[in-house]
Amino acid sequence: MRKMLICGAIAFATAAGVAQAGGMAEPVMEAEVVAAATSSSSGGVIIPLLLLLIVAAALSGGSEPQL
Repeated sequence: MRKMLICGAIAFATAAGVAQAGGMAEPVMEAEVVAAATSSSSGGVIIPLLLLLIVAAALSGGSEPQL
């Protein structure tokens, strides 16, 4: 009976050691995708061109013919 108890304890200790032999694995984190900020090349040109068109339209229109 005592021999069977010792064999059981050894078997239990061996199984417990094998079950925890690997330990906790570190979680694998995927690299974060970062979108690059893009800007169009004409972004700084559109507003001055529109302003120039408005000024040109204001200067060219609305004048009365001179006699």
